[in-house]
Amino acid sequence: MESNAEFITADDGVRLYVETIGTGEDAVIIPNRVFMAEAFARLAEHRTVIFSDPRNRGRSETITDHTRLARGVHHDVDDFDAIRRHFGLHRVNLIGHSYMGVVVILFALKYPDLTNRVVQIGPMGPEYAKRYPPTLANEDATYTEVLTSLGELQKRRASYAAEAFCKEFWTVLRPLYVVDRKDADRLGWEPCDLPNEMAFMKQFTQHVLPSMAQLQMTADDLAKIRAPVLGIHGRSDRSSPYGAGRDWALRLPNARLLTVDDAAHVPWIEEPEIVFSAIETFLGGQWPDGVEKVDSLAQAGEPA
Repeated sequence: MESNAEFITADDGVRLYVETIGTGEDAVIIPNRVFMAEAFARLAEHRTVIFSDPRNRGRSETITDHTRLARGVHHDVDDFDAIRRHFGLHRVNLIGHSYMGVVVILFALKYPDLTNRVVQIGPMGPEYAKRYPPTLANEDATYTEVLTSLGELQKRRASYAAEAFCKEFWTVLRPLYVVDRKDADRLGWEPCDLPNEMAFMKQFTQHVLPSMAQLQMTADDLAKIRAPVLGIHGRSDRSSPYGAGRDWALRLPNARLLTVDDAAHVPWIEEPEIVFSAIETFLGGQWPDGVEKVDSLAQAGEPA
């Protein structure tokens, strides 16, 4: 299927790289194009899929004026709206993975009349500092091993050229995202040819994470979100704990959770048919089979 790539100018003049696939009237915005486009292009069979590189990410403009990054995830929210307006869309669907799973909710909160449906995949939780009990997290041996190895790698950083360090970083990190480490290389994540991606950790720690730590979304705030929200979360997620997915589904007024039992942070790698079938059904206007209306943070059979 043919794609069209272009730069879209955000409200403050930053140029965002956007790739569009499909021609359907229904449109969905999916950020983090570098990591999402290859797998999620299949959604374009029935709709227009707009993959975006967030500001200072992927092939978007490199930003040297850090005031244009200082608002962290709030820049991303407004950039989504700039993309929506560029394409002349009244309402949009959004799919966000990991920290972008929080950003798509912020868009639905700020622009409730412009949001059709929202999918969160392995989102970080609604409270940045909240810790979940062991039954709702997965801090297993792989989790400990990966974090230890990343710490050791950081100590040796000076001995690597920049691209070589990037490649080694992703080699160490990928097993964190899957249940079985033999599936890690199926991710194909190694954006070491993109200077923005190699430099992203500084932006992430200095701007993205602090902006998320400052979020305070009350029950009254979340009640303003009218869009249906489908959460998809791997039960063995080590990066964004499974409890975070349950927490969002518990708090949001019109949400359901699809638990993917044999998956971690990137469930579309390990259970693609479950994940993409659910997304297709949901974007088509229905709740997919197997979703849960969460009424307790605890899982079935556990004390609340």
